Amino acid sequence: MNAHGYEAGRLNLPFVGIPTFGKSPLALDWDRIEADVAVMGAPYDFGTQWRSGARFGPRSIREASTLFSFGHAGAYDHEDDVTYLPAGQVRMVDIGDADIVHTDTIKSHANIEHGVRKMLAAGALPVVLGGDHSINIPCIAAFSEQEPIHVVQIDAHLDFVDERHGVRFGHGSPMRRAAEKSHVTGLTQIGIRNVSSTAREGYEDARRMGSDILSVRQFRKLGVGQVLARIPEGRRYYVTIDIDGFDPSIAPGTGTPSHGGFLYYEILELLAGLAGRGTVVGMDLVEVAPDYDHTGTTAILAAQILLNFIGRIMHQRNLRTG
Repeated sequence: MNAHGYEAGRLNLPFVGIPTFGKSPLALDWDRIEADVAVMGAPYDFGTQWRSGARFGPRSIREASTLFSFGHAGAYDHEDDVTYLPAGQVRMVDIGDADIVHTDTIKSHANIEHGVRKMLAAGALPVVLGGDHSINIPCIAAFSEQEPIHVVQIDAHLDFVDERHGVRFGHGSPMRRAAEKSHVTGLTQIGIRNVSSTAREGYEDARRMGSDILSVRQFRKLGVGQVLARIPEGRRYYVTIDIDGFDPSIAPGTGTPSHGGFLYYEILELLAGLAGRGTVVGMDLVEVAPDYDHTGTTAILAAQILLNFIGRIMHQRNLRTG
């Protein structure tokens, strides 16, 4: 008898079927979301200042995620001796995409916020696939009626621009908009490096408004343990991952690549530690622009880091609840 069920039903290889995120069930009725984890696409990139194309990020991440659709037995990690996302124990659904109204930032952002609020109302962990980093603004706004959150950002750029030529909701401003929210108690901004889109005054404002800023070199000098120790313990964390936080040698498919970035295991170890340090209550991953990466490796990286992070969050939740 095959304990994993491979001999029963369909084999369902990665290239077979409809590519929902991780091949999870599709749940398009947002008033009937029944899941531990809900995934939504936010294919919006009108906030981009240079190379557009992140609107195709959600579709490419979903496609890549089929490689990691461990429907039979979950994902066994021999280093941790843990099976993550075991079948039948973690309910994950894909709720489709927020409706994007071309050229209308306010309406598009409102639709993204509506989707996150529906996931929260259902008691599901919201996982949002961007889109450019401005989609974080409605994601954070959706937590206004929740308990306070601490935002952990992985990014090459500070994203703390207040306003430029009247623009306040572009992809250079999401962390500034987050810091202004009364339900955001602080920010940890990791990976910030080199020539940034934010001027010196923005860095000064960020620190004054409660942000702890670390570059990649500072992160490596401290090590994962000391970086985690700087993040307030026992809090509710919202994690926002800009794919350009990774080095373009492994994540070339993005609109604003920046050399000197992170490698995979550095971020996986950080996220695994964060899942055990407090409660992760939401996340987004943004700025995957597949047209700049014809090998597809950037979307694969995005899907892999998300599924591994979700698995560790759910594992920690199970440990706490017994």
